[in-house]
Amino acid sequence: MSYCSKILGCGSYLPEKILTNDDVSKIVDTSDEWIRERTGITKRHVAAEGELTSDLGHKAAVNALKNAGLSADDLDMIIVATTTPDNIFPSTATKIQAKLEMKHGFAFDLQAVCSGFVYAVSVADKFIKTGSAKNVLVIGAETLSRILNWEDRNTCVLFGDGSGAIVLGRDETGQSEIIDSELYSDGSLYEILNTDGGPSLTGGEGKITMQGRDVFKHAVSKMASAIDSIVKNNGLSFEQIKLVVPHQANQRILDAVAKRLNLTQDTVISTVNKHANTSAASIPLALNEALSHNKLARGDYVVFEALGAGLTWGSLLIKY
Repeated sequence: MSYCSKILGCGSYLPEKILTNDDVSKIVDTSDEWIRERTGITKRHVAAEGELTSDLGHKAAVNALKNAGLSADDLDMIIVATTTPDNIFPSTATKIQAKLEMKHGFAFDLQAVCSGFVYAVSVADKFIKTGSAKNVLVIGAETLSRILNWEDRNTCVLFGDGSGAIVLGRDETGQSEIIDSELYSDGSLYEILNTDGGPSLTGGEGKITMQGRDVFKHAVSKMASAIDSIVKNNGLSFEQIKLVVPHQANQRILDAVAKRLNLTQDTVISTVNKHANTSAASIPLALNEALSHNKLARGDYVVFEALGAGLTWGSLLIKY
């Protein structure tokens, strides 16, 4: 028997500490006007000292399970998309599993940077479709503030910390489902967005480095192409898509993608002004906001799409 994956619940968590653009201007040579004009960002959340990625992920997971009307006892597996794990090992997923007091099933991390949540949902969907799992918790969680160079105004203004999660469950009716996923990567573009260190390379985690113009160019073209491809390959038109939930990197990127595909502002969810770029957490954070404002109903078509370092990118077509 074949099964479908259905989004049963969604939750999020943002650290209490907020850094406004004015706050950042006291750390590095920048201004609120400069940041807003180039990114659309007004503020970002920053994890407190001692607050770990697993803490953020656990809180989002609890909220998602509550929203789904389930408990950790109902889960078969956990996938955490993160590029800022608590430790090199064990996985952040197993640490969240412990915080949920879940001693059955299995948990693992997935690393595709800003595309991580799209990749993770695609993997979870396969486990459900093959009958290997019934309920899967998928989390995107990041503490990017820990790998920022706070002297580089071109990167430190862009990122924030946060977490979002969804619970995917088995659905045999076909009324709600993950219809399709399209995943891509091109490792030859590694140098335009990376960290300048790592355990094998330097013995440390390194800091984020970015060639902004190149990233912008590839983000717009590849994200637009990924959306266009998955919609058309499944015989749909853009008029049938209720929402596009993109990775929240930069408002100018979101606007350029929307313009290229002739999407209205109401169709493309944007939370980058409040959260900045939270990497793998950005899509579930944006989805949670959309759901909290009743912008999706059961049966609506929605597209997730993202691009991240690697380069990695991809899209998901979902009948919510």
